[in-house]
Amino acid sequence: MHIQKMNYKMKHIKQSVFLAVLLSLSAIISSYIAAEDPKELVQQAIDLMNGRSSESEATMTITRPKWTRSISMKNWSLGNDYNMILITAPAQDKGQSFLKRGKEMWNWIPSISRIVRIPPSMMGQSWMGSDFTNNDVVKRTTLVDDYTQSILGSEFIDAYDTYKIQLIPKAKAAVIWGKVILWVAKKEHFLLKAEYYDEKGKLINLETQTDIKHFGDRDLPSKFTIVPVNEKGKKTVLEFSKITFNVKLDESFFSQQNMKNLR
Repeated sequence: MHIQKMNYKMKHIKQSVFLAVLLSLSAIISSYIAAEDPKELVQQAIDLMNGRSSESEATMTITRPKWTRSISMKNWSLGNDYNMILITAPAQDKGQSFLKRGKEMWNWIPSISRIVRIPPSMMGQSWMGSDFTNNDVVKRTTLVDDYTQSILGSEFIDAYDTYKIQLIPKAKAAVIWGKVILWVAKKEHFLLKAEYYDEKGKLINLETQTDIKHFGDRDLPSKFTIVPVNEKGKKTVLEFSKITFNVKLDESFFSQQNMKNLR
């Protein structure tokens, strides 16, 4: 009888110690997550993809239930405020270009020899008929400036340990999403997954970033896939074949005049 009581007490002590250790580990993990700045984590992911300056080549494939279309392009960026895109194929779109300076965006259309300003009201519209919006293409920094970020926890995505970060728009922010959730790799800092919700909390678009490759001095996802979750048979895939960082560019390159002269 005495031995049974001793065994019971030892078992109870072990359970108590295990529970105490578990609670301590949970507290440590929670404090570590709280110590990370979610806004800085999102900014790091954007900076990693943009670099101080960059030049890249990519192909975008738009899939619809009855057709598929591919668009090739070149892209130049300087920091977070300057971006230029030149469409190189197909023939009917070749020579068309897009310019972003600060929060403004323009489109050069060779067929009508006009530069068209894209107003803020159209930033949520489809870009080149794809599932990317004008906002997605040239205004990634809105995820930092126009939203309040918070860390929801940690999850593994394709063997990468990630922070799950929630973004809620600020009161007067001119954004199209009611909520965004991002998964950012803790060690590598790149974005691996994003969910975009409308103002009613309904999931609209799912974005995944896969096929990690080495570009210059860093590893990055090379394949971006956006799927409208409620529209069967639709998706857009953007694949980067080349990205060069720290190229020689200055602000004068990103001009309306230069939109017409890109090659």
